[in-house]
Amino acid sequence: MPFLHFISQRLQNRLSSKPNPTSTFATTSQSTSQSKKTNTMAAPIVLILGSGPRVGAAVSETFAANGYKVAVAARKRTNSKTENGVLSIKADFTHPKSVATVFDAVKAEFGAAPGIVIYNAAALTPPSDKESALSIPAAKVTSDLNVNVVSPYVAAQEAIKGWATLPAHAKKTFIYTGNIQNEAVLPVPMMLNLGVGKAASAYWVGLADGAYSTQGYRFIYADERHPDGKFKGMALDGPAHGDFYAQLAKSAEGVPWHATFVKDKGYVSFK
Repeated sequence: MPFLHFISQRLQNRLSSKPNPTSTFATTSQSTSQSKKTNTMAAPIVLILGSGPRVGAAVSETFAANGYKVAVAARKRTNSKTENGVLSIKADFTHPKSVATVFDAVKAEFGAAPGIVIYNAAALTPPSDKESALSIPAAKVTSDLNVNVVSPYVAAQEAIKGWATLPAHAKKTFIYTGNIQNEAVLPVPMMLNLGVGKAASAYWVGLADGAYSTQGYRFIYADERHPDGKFKGMALDGPAHGDFYAQLAKSAEGVPWHATFVKDKGYVSFK
């Protein structure tokens, strides 16, 4: 039962009952005390937008194991709860307007906004002409950039709206799954839309991290690398992302907005 419905029902039950006047204050005080204790001790919430069988699945499992309430949104989700208690939300990030409804669903189910928001969705379209990198139809460029740039931007907007309602002590971190393409141009035509998207999002993520630092908000562009700093490509390690993201959620102190990391080592600077 969603949290808000639960509270509404409790209030209706209280109003319909007629408590003894001599015990009203004690009952109300006890209820208030219990409510404050529950709010203080409530499990943190993580929302993962975009979940594949590798990174998304591993990140979800890691946060669940660390005691988080987990919500996952993606095209092939079911708008229900899994056997493990994960809230599964169907969403299409080629349509940025769908992002707000995802956050609404999380708040309706868990009773609060997610303190940790992870954007893991990505899209690319190969050129229709292998000999021409710029043969990707403009409509596909727009669609892919919605997934890679606009929807995560909207997710960040929704995140800060929710963070303003959370307790001051709650961790508030936005993590974007990036790669080396904000620093390096790869001579691979099929990576065009993905690279444009990563580079564009890296810029606004970095800017946001500085702009909201005084409020205790962190915006991280996470970029897994090989130990020598080279592009990880399709060799991305799901559990390594899960471990590093969980570390960032606990504390991102000393980690810059462009957080390059290596499996089993965490943040590693390649500057």
